[in-house]
Amino acid sequence: MKIIVDAMGGDHAPQVPVEASVRAVNELGINIVLVGDTPVIEKELEKYDYARERIEIVHAPELISNHEEPAKAVRRKKGASVVVAANLLKKGGGDAMLSMGNTGALLTAGLLIVGRIKGVIRPALATILPTAKGPKLLIDAGANTNCKPENLVQFGIMGSVYMENVHGTDRAAVGLVSNGEEEGKGDELTKKTFPKMKDAPFDFIGNIEGRDVMEGTADVMVCDGFVGNVILKTVEGMGHVIGKMVKDLFTKNLKTKLGALFVMDGVKDFKKMMDYREYGGAPLLGTKKPVIKGHGSSDALAVFSAIKQAERFVATDVINCIADKIKYEVMEESNNA
Repeated sequence: MKIIVDAMGGDHAPQVPVEASVRAVNELGINIVLVGDTPVIEKELEKYDYARERIEIVHAPELISNHEEPAKAVRRKKGASVVVAANLLKKGGGDAMLSMGNTGALLTAGLLIVGRIKGVIRPALATILPTAKGPKLLIDAGANTNCKPENLVQFGIMGSVYMENVHGTDRAAVGLVSNGEEEGKGDELTKKTFPKMKDAPFDFIGNIEGRDVMEGTADVMVCDGFVGNVILKTVEGMGHVIGKMVKDLFTKNLKTKLGALFVMDGVKDFKKMMDYREYGGAPLLGTKKPVIKGHGSSDALAVFSAIKQAERFVATDVINCIADKIKYEVMEESNNA
């Protein structure tokens, strides 16, 4: 298996992508293609011991920054690392690609270069959230802000396939994010989507509210990209604030410091559960080949987790499973028309 890594994307590139790639080669036994400025990558690789034949470098002299307009940059900068990586994936130069760089550029490259699975209207960005019942999937997390009911139904299909295959969830429960549990609650989009969800090829459990997100009521939480991105950023902020509050509490005085000794194992478990680095990246579901977005501030652990995620994505044949489910859904809609 060969994973393509954008070595120039992210706040800590190329050091972090290179470090994580070397670890993946040594521990997972996979092959890596590092895309970026060759001399810079070669210099970084000199720090490590690894099987040289397992890491390949593909030169990409340009970079798309977070301040550039994604669509224009992807079309104009043919030598940008994310563009070169996407073209490499399209042509069979790897089995999956990962980038920690400009999110919009990756989404654009995934859509325009890698392309959509036949029948998929819009690929969607999915992300794993830590909940009281373990990791759950939020889709869409920011790729599509204006959606139709058909988009949300497909998000549910793709999300359920991903959770069942990559995370081993048995019959993933799909919930539609709304402002009330009743079928009639929500805006026009959710009201029109609800009846279509009931007929979709997945286990639909109805509407879920904001409080259900962290409860883990649904394995797959479906919404448009605007709502999803707000949820994602809220959860990220909550994790940061709670972590700081707990730290302040246990370092307040000698008594609380002594008390911390008795609960430290639990605190560490909680911190690990809330740590995005443990969950890898956010897959762009609906593309012809696996495309994964890593967090821009990812450290080596986060990138390594994303590479493991990409390996699992490929190994479980998620793309073909999604294609089969989407084909079935399209045929059913055609028969019912």
